[in-house]
Amino acid sequence: MASPFQLVVSPFMSNQIPSNFPHSLLASVVTCELSGMGSTEERLDDLRKRKAIAAAGGGAQRVDAQHAKGKLTARERLEMLLDEGSFQEIDSLVEHRCRDFGMDQNVIPGDGVVTGHGLIDGRPVFCFAQDFTVYGGSLGEMHGLKICKVLDMAMKTGAPVIGLNDSGGARIQEGVASLGSYAEIFFRNVRASGIIPQISIIMGPCAGGAVYSPAITDFVVMVDKTAHMFITGPEVIKTVTNEEVSFEELGGASTHASLSGVTHFTASDDEDALELTRNLVSHLPQNNLETTPVKPTKDPPSRECENLQNIVPEDSQKPYDVIDVISEIVDDGAFLEVQADFAPNIVIGYGRLDGNTVGIVGNQPKNLAGCLDIDASVKAARFIRFCDAFNIPLLTLVDVPGFLPGANQEWGGIIRHGAKLLYAYSEATVPKLTVIMRKAYGGAYDVMCSKHIRGDYNIAWPTAQLAVMGADGAVQIIHRNRIKSATNPEQERGRLVEEYGELFANPYKAASLGYIDDVVEPRETRSKLCKALGMLLDKQEERPARKHGNIPL
Repeated sequence: MASPFQLVVSPFMSNQIPSNFPHSLLASVVTCELSGMGSTEERLDDLRKRKAIAAAGGGAQRVDAQHAKGKLTARERLEMLLDEGSFQEIDSLVEHRCRDFGMDQNVIPGDGVVTGHGLIDGRPVFCFAQDFTVYGGSLGEMHGLKICKVLDMAMKTGAPVIGLNDSGGARIQEGVASLGSYAEIFFRNVRASGIIPQISIIMGPCAGGAVYSPAITDFVVMVDKTAHMFITGPEVIKTVTNEEVSFEELGGASTHASLSGVTHFTASDDEDALELTRNLVSHLPQNNLETTPVKPTKDPPSRECENLQNIVPEDSQKPYDVIDVISEIVDDGAFLEVQADFAPNIVIGYGRLDGNTVGIVGNQPKNLAGCLDIDASVKAARFIRFCDAFNIPLLTLVDVPGFLPGANQEWGGIIRHGAKLLYAYSEATVPKLTVIMRKAYGGAYDVMCSKHIRGDYNIAWPTAQLAVMGADGAVQIIHRNRIKSATNPEQERGRLVEEYGELFANPYKAASLGYIDDVVEPRETRSKLCKALGMLLDKQEERPARKHGNIPL
């Protein structure tokens, strides 16, 4: 009689395992056959069978269910993420140690997560991909320790870590052992922060403790409609608070992209998420001791930006799109925007100048007139701190009338949150380039990488207005009595506003004080920035020794 293994013998071909064949039986047969074997060929055959079982995951039926949801399997995702043929798996034969709730009868090698390392554009990365076909991707003790091993290896070698998350959370059957492994991962995420880039791709459900490791990492990518993140699901919320909310409303990609700011990128499907991640990695260094790779470009650094010459409207109240400015300045118009749907009054993302990656922060006049509010301050501050940690120069594009007024902003802590942005810019020691396009009013002028908080190269366009506040507000405060006593108050107000504008609605007072390094024509911006960046790339700036500062969290 043929051995059951003859049904699955083809090494690494998981699709040949019958969907109804129990993995526990396969594992037990392997164990039984091992006891009587002696020859090398028998042992090699046994190894191949074990690897085939591990590669099969939860079996063909569950793989089909994964595909039916529009999702790739863990191994398919890794194959698409990494350079062809570069993936090296580790710990494929690890098994859980749980003997409760019948788990000893359900042992699948690999324990629900595929771990290892590979290459992206020829550069090493470590990665793990949770396998939803095995125990719903739930994290047990050994599953978590496999991820810990990858994180440890990444730290030793100075390579980025990419986690492909598709998990139902902690494995209930393993109790505190599962929670312990989660904590081991969290600790390593924190220890690695600022040393190696950490990217989390959410490709399915992530609930409870499963969301906190991604939240600690540097970037979160979510797949629209299939990915969800929440602490407690809709059913628990209904029971505790009597709120009714759907999975998508509670923790879908669109929610976290626009409302919570938890995710940095939203992808349309698995393939899009993986390609986006490859693009993101191309802008980042391997670790905090290296610089970003230079990407050759045919876009000359001396190129003039004619479209910028009149991009700022004559009417100072009219908006324009700062992304149009960015696209004109950077190499080949290529801009990778981060958190595009969250706090749209400020824009952050990556572009290149003469082949060198720069982190870009720009006020967006199209939204809230470019005012800084709580969300915008936190969004930009975290981005700046990442760039500074990984030696990525900063380019700041300024058009800001100030911080957003209002009781909700004050009660929500705009003072504390706005201070985060000031702190981040002040602490950063990477090359800092600043362009003032139009308004730079009040404290927001200081905060947006002014010379006073150690901007390295600060320039302004002729349309720049550097002042404590706009002309209307300033005149009302300074000349209140004069206007009140005038024969024609409105005429007098208009005259005084015009006079104030001539004095302060320009960049020349600041230039005379050395607060900006140059006033340039908008068309010259790219050329000026490329030259300045080239000069500043080897910048070194020492700061006082300390364990760490106390950022106003």
